[in-house]
Amino acid sequence: MSDGAALSQAEAFARIRLLRSPNIGPVSYRQLLARFGSAVSALDALPDLGKKGGRTYAPAKRDRIEREVEAVRKAGAKYLFLGTPDYPPMLAELSSAPPIVTWRGDLSLAAKPCVAMVGARNASAAAVKIAREFAGGLAEAGYTVVSGLARGIDGAAHEGALSDSSHATIGVIASGIDIAYPPQHTDLQEDIATRGLLLAEQPPGTEPRGSHFPSRNRIIAGLAAGTLVVEAAPKSGSLITARLAGEAGREVMAIPGSPLDARSQGCNHLIREGAVLVQSPEDVVELLSGFDGVPRSSFREPSEVFDYEPEELANAEPAEIGALLTTAPVSVDELIRQSGDSAAAIQLALLELEIAGRLERHAAGRVSLIA
Repeated sequence: MSDGAALSQAEAFARIRLLRSPNIGPVSYRQLLARFGSAVSALDALPDLGKKGGRTYAPAKRDRIEREVEAVRKAGAKYLFLGTPDYPPMLAELSSAPPIVTWRGDLSLAAKPCVAMVGARNASAAAVKIAREFAGGLAEAGYTVVSGLARGIDGAAHEGALSDSSHATIGVIASGIDIAYPPQHTDLQEDIATRGLLLAEQPPGTEPRGSHFPSRNRIIAGLAAGTLVVEAAPKSGSLITARLAGEAGREVMAIPGSPLDARSQGCNHLIREGAVLVQSPEDVVELLSGFDGVPRSSFREPSEVFDYEPEELANAEPAEIGALLTTAPVSVDELIRQSGDSAAAIQLALLELEIAGRLERHAAGRVSLIA
């Protein structure tokens, strides 16, 4: 179930159970481990934390997790836990890194230099050809091509990378590891799981929902040193992935297109806003080969940085912030400034409210009460 020496069976099971418990997300999961040292201890503390937040609380039932573990095994998949040796290092840098993913295939592909390729589902024939050729060239140059198995550009990127002898592609899906989506990519998804690497954050048996796709997109962007948008409309999931890459401090690249084609307007907008214009796989390789964490693209919106060490949560007392919170999102930094309390104390107070189901987390480090 775990990757051997890194976690005991009991701790691995407890981590799955912790993440599947009500109101626990990537941020609260990490904070609970930092405060209590293990998932086993965190599970014991959850009812008391929920009570402090004003609600009765019960963790996920053991038999539900036992059924999930069995479903993962039946699907031929394995679990990968944040903080263990095989977890992709660039993905681990995200504050919202998925605490647990399931995987099939060749996990070593995630340790190679990765580039994300995304774009329109209803892509033009020319853009599909470009995506396939770029992906093949990048795989040949030693890069793993990451995408989301959607129709259009995603599928072409996977196919192009699979055509190289390295089969260096990662498919990140918005469903459980045992659910193929979209249906027309059933064979492609199985090919990636067999020859490349397939990753899923959702538990097995989960059908894809709208809210799952932005979560999937952050994994696509987080795995890679840079994200390349091949063709995209002004408001699309591809631009969300590009924005997430920018927030993570990664390169954002785009292939320009005709201003007369709506499917090119998103790429042209990205370039105007600071993404790097690329016209060949060699351009991408040149940009990423020396990537040192400081992107050349200026298309980025730095995410909030909270000035505290996770270990400080172990000794903190929760701040009194009830009067500062409303249903309108506010940045955590603003709460720290207005309260005068430490960042750790604010985070612990937010953690108690979240576990009690009273707090919602938003993009860019903002929080609000749930109406």
